[in-house]
Amino acid sequence: MATASFIVPSLACALRSTLLGEDNGLKAARDRPAIAIVKLPSVRPTIECKESRIGKKPVVVPANVNITLEGQHIRVNGLLGELSQTYPNEIKVERDPSGFIKISKAVETRRANQMHGLFRTLTDNMVVGVSKGFEKKLQLVGVGYRAAVEGSDLVMNLGFSHPVRLAVPAGIKVTVEANTSITVSGRDKSVVGQFAADIRKWRPPEPYKGKGIKYADEVIRRKEGKAGKKK
Repeated sequence: MATASFIVPSLACALRSTLLGEDNGLKAARDRPAIAIVKLPSVRPTIECKESRIGKKPVVVPANVNITLEGQHIRVNGLLGELSQTYPNEIKVERDPSGFIKISKAVETRRANQMHGLFRTLTDNMVVGVSKGFEKKLQLVGVGYRAAVEGSDLVMNLGFSHPVRLAVPAGIKVTVEANTSITVSGRDKSVVGQFAADIRKWRPPEPYKGKGIKYADEVIRRKEGKAGKKK
C-alpha cells in the first residue's frame, strides 16, 4: 500500500508538468524517433503425412469383375451384382493399365491420410463382394432355441412369449441348417455384418452356461456360477 501511494502522486505530477509545458526530464523521451512495429504473418508448420501401409497397396481386379470410373464415382459389377462408391475430393482413384485399381491421396492433409487406407479397404471389399461374396455364421445355443426362414423373414424362438421375426434386407440371403445354425451371406460386407449383429443382439451369449446367439467362431469367456450354501 505504501508503494501505491507513492507512485500515483508521481504520475499525477508528471502529467501536470507535461500539460503546462514544463521540462521534467520527459523531453528526451519525446524527441526520440518513433519505432515502427511490423507484425509478421504466422507460419503454420508443414504436416508430414506418412503413406498408408494399406492404402498404397493396389486393388486386384479379377477377370469376371467390370469396373466403371466416372470422376469420383466408381461402379463395380460382378457375378453377384453391382456395388458403387463415391470418393471424397481428398482421395484420387484411377485404373492402372495392368488392370489394378490405385487409390492415392489428392492432397497432403491429415484428413486425406486418415481416409486413404479406409477407402482402399472399401474398394477391395466391393471387388471381393461382387465376385465371391461375404458370409457370417451364427449358432443358437439353448434348450428350445430354433430358427427358420419364412418367406422374406427370419423367425426365431428364443425363449420369449412370442417368436422374433426379422425382415431380411435386400441383397442378403439367409439359410438355416438343423434349426440352430444361421448363415447370412451377401455382396455388401457392411450389410452382412450389420444384419448378423442385429440377429445376435436379441440373445447375446451369457457367460455362465453359454446360452444365446453367438458367432460360429466366437469364443465365450465362461464364468463360474455362485456356489450354494453348505449345510
